[in-house]
Amino acid sequence: MTTPDTGATRAVPAREDGPAARPAPPPKEATARPGRRGPADPVRSLMHRHQELCARAVDALEIAAGLEAHGVTDRTAARFRHRDVFSLAEELYARVPRADPEGARPDGPGHPPAPVPAQGPGGVRGVLQLLPGAVCVAALAAVASVGAAPPAVRSAVGAAGGVLLALAVRLAVRSGPLRLRHRGAGPWTAGLWVGWTAGYAVYGDWLLEQLLAGGPDLPHAAPRAAVATAVALSFALAPAAGCARWFAARGRRGLAASRDLGELAARIRPLLLAATVLFLGALVALLLGADAAFGGDGRTAMAAAAALGVLLFLARLLAVHGFPAAAATGVAAAAALEALALSLVLIARLPGLPPLDVPVEALTTAVGPAAVPAVACTAAAVGLLVYGLRALTGACAHRPAPSGPAEAQRP
Repeated sequence: MTTPDTGATRAVPAREDGPAARPAPPPKEATARPGRRGPADPVRSLMHRHQELCARAVDALEIAAGLEAHGVTDRTAARFRHRDVFSLAEELYARVPRADPEGARPDGPGHPPAPVPAQGPGGVRGVLQLLPGAVCVAALAAVASVGAAPPAVRSAVGAAGGVLLALAVRLAVRSGPLRLRHRGAGPWTAGLWVGWTAGYAVYGDWLLEQLLAGGPDLPHAAPRAAVATAVALSFALAPAAGCARWFAARGRRGLAASRDLGELAARIRPLLLAATVLFLGALVALLLGADAAFGGDGRTAMAAAAALGVLLFLARLLAVHGFPAAAATGVAAAAALEALALSLVLIARLPGLPPLDVPVEALTTAVGPAAVPAVACTAAAVGLLVYGLRALTGACAHRPAPSGPAEAQRP
């Protein structure tokens, strides 16, 4: 009797071992089901959408700049479970494998070489930025040397000097920190607006005086140029390039040190104001020097030239950092105001029309003819500065400058 009981008691643990092993699968199913029912990876769709950008980016900052250029903001990043664009860019940079372009140098994964400008062309670029001022002084000397020649000869020499000056300016802005990043960026009319405002700064005051007096008596009229203004604006390309280089370098440092767009904006706005003030100070010094060397055109003319210089500096800065359309709009607004002032004087000569030139004549009588470009350029410059304080605070405006063999060969 004891033997069956002992066998029975021994068989009970054997039965209990079997059922005890069966409840193990339910916990596995319970742990697997939530994984299948969980939400999909929210960043995966963004990875596929911006695959090329993430694969070719040299760091997370470049991805952040590209995302912002495509309209991704901090609020958009919150939908992908990130606090800001920078954090989202860091995850994309970590998850997307880097592309291996042909000819890439093996400098280590994730640490591509930083673009370092060549030391050789730096001196050439400095000379090119001083070239417009030298050409302007040479053109003035050539016109002065043919002062006793017939008017046709003087006009031909002056026109040749103007063409050479325009070519020198074009050469200076196509190299160094004033060069646009992308060819063909911006409207093709931008050059026309710059040429108009620069030409008005040199000959506009004389033309407005002649129109208000009933002239000009063409072709016998001899245009009077604002020599000091022309010389100062020609030499202003050098400090403009220096201030643009300073702003670009500090802007990239601010981008690298910022963790969100708010912090980046707080770093960039003082830099833009400081760069503008630095350039304005250099331009005023050039105007004072040119005024002492070539004779002054008046304080109002100096203020108008300073306003035009700041306007062109801000316009070029915006164009270089990816906003050429806004830059062209600002310069076009100043040109339109100047052209409107001249047009009102001419329209007022037509019979039966009200005296449309009263505002222009009153402003000229009270302040001087240079008040028209001073008001026009100041208003446009303030508008571009306000726009720049918002537009240049984005990450896409401070991408690293392109480098490579093609760039190294540029002067």
